[in-house]
Amino acid sequence: MPKPLPPQALPNIARAVEDALVLHRQGRLAEAEKVYMRVLKALPDHFDALHLLGMIRLQNGKAGEAYRLIAAALKINPRSADALSNLGLVLHALKRDTDALASFDKALALVPDHADALNNRGNVLLNLKRPPEALACFDRVLALNPRHHDARVNRANALTELARSEEAIAEYDAALATFPGDAIAHFNRGNALLSLRRHAEAIAAYDKALAISPEHATALNNRGLARQTLNQHQEALADYAKAIALRKDDADAHFNHALALLTTGDYRRGFAEYEWRWRRTGMPPRRSSGKPLWLGEYPLRGKTILLQSEQGMGDTILFARYVPLLAQAGAKVVLEVQTELKPLLSHLEGVTSVVARGEPLPPFDVQCPMGSLPLAFKTELAGIPVGALGLRASQDRIEKWRPRLDQLARPRIAIAWAGNPAQPNDRNRSMPLPAFQPLLSAEARFVSIQRDLRAGNAEWLAREPRITHVGGELDDFADTAAVIALVDLVISVDTSVAHLPAAMGTPLWVLLAYSPDWRWTFDRETSPWFPAARLFRQGAPGDWDGVIAHVRAELKRGIAPAGTA
Repeated sequence: MPKPLPPQALPNIARAVEDALVLHRQGRLAEAEKVYMRVLKALPDHFDALHLLGMIRLQNGKAGEAYRLIAAALKINPRSADALSNLGLVLHALKRDTDALASFDKALALVPDHADALNNRGNVLLNLKRPPEALACFDRVLALNPRHHDARVNRANALTELARSEEAIAEYDAALATFPGDAIAHFNRGNALLSLRRHAEAIAAYDKALAISPEHATALNNRGLARQTLNQHQEALADYAKAIALRKDDADAHFNHALALLTTGDYRRGFAEYEWRWRRTGMPPRRSSGKPLWLGEYPLRGKTILLQSEQGMGDTILFARYVPLLAQAGAKVVLEVQTELKPLLSHLEGVTSVVARGEPLPPFDVQCPMGSLPLAFKTELAGIPVGALGLRASQDRIEKWRPRLDQLARPRIAIAWAGNPAQPNDRNRSMPLPAFQPLLSAEARFVSIQRDLRAGNAEWLAREPRITHVGGELDDFADTAAVIALVDLVISVDTSVAHLPAAMGTPLWVLLAYSPDWRWTFDRETSPWFPAARLFRQGAPGDWDGVIAHVRAELKRGIAPAGTA
């Protein structure tokens, strides 16, 4: 036990703590830290010195040490709302958000109007994806202090999470009116604008954030995303490169860099960067089978390779074009694909066996994710394996659908207007069904192969006799292929349906967003992956009316009925 200090020493210690606190508030952390440590050397159980030294350690990124110090302070004074609130901050830094909430709640039980505890509790709730509760916390802080800048910005963040982006922007504007130098507020305002597809304004917001904080890597990354959406790909590439220079292991920046490189046709660098996809935010880790990963390092003659589908069904069809090349090189190819694709891809040239995800796998020697095949084959823009894959509908499926479709006069046009709503770019690539209305005046019959209908679609289709909707009756892609074999043309947005007619050799018109997925490029009349497909591009972001007007004009020229399947 340390010897008690003489009474005359205590005022000196109190003054030392006050001096250290002044230094602390001035941001002179190293000087303040030395004073706190001198105090603790003389008086190891000094509450304020333990608590405040813990905060310095947290500010210096040493959350473990901060936890030890503040926990020790709370043993001395367990009823300190300030220390309990700050312990919550430390627990949040340690990724213990449930414990952090409990600590904030203890602080608020002691002082219900503790603004910092309320504000910090709201931030943790946001991190836990509980934005309605977070919003309530920030509202309480602002009721106590309408000029609380952090709570105003955090309230805007909660509104953004709740998809109330217009309200969020108003809150960011209010916060920035009193504190225009807040780089984080400018950055988050840019994110809200990006969510509203106000891309030019988002870029301006990121510009302001970066003028204040030039090394804000996420602002650089997000500005790159906004620029890509406006087809400013070279500028986006520069932003991603800067972000990666600041944070070399930023998987999101690397992946976005890959997509920009691929869009501009730089496949050599693009597919190398594409391997970062496994580490990006929200991506499940690459599945491991215990067998070696093959990326083209050695010949596969006499070996069996497992190709695993990994993304959407369109990607599986896209990359299946490499199967015949592997078979020609002497490999036996096992495909593991989505259940809906198994019947169709079982007929693919060069495949040894096809299994659905979750089914037992046959023996194999090496594995390769399907999205890594272009890297393994060192694919360049001029060397993409093209042409129909020879996929065909089975005769029994064709006979299943023939009676239904033979009732329709030719030419017959299959349509699909939306993809998977969970796809990150879906709001740009999918279009509202009523936008198709101008096409229906064409001398043709339309067949809807849209499997998943969105709100209002069923009612709209029920009122439209010129469209025969069969999408809800398609069991799998073998059914879809049979319907495609019985029509003369497929008109589709960028979804898996667009890949299937290209693989079958059926005429295809693709309706593309202003800044489409990399495989369609951004400035060509055709895609190097689907050279026979016709591309109809938006002239400006969101301009589906212009796309449909172009398609309508082309339909008026007429289409030749296909041969009988």
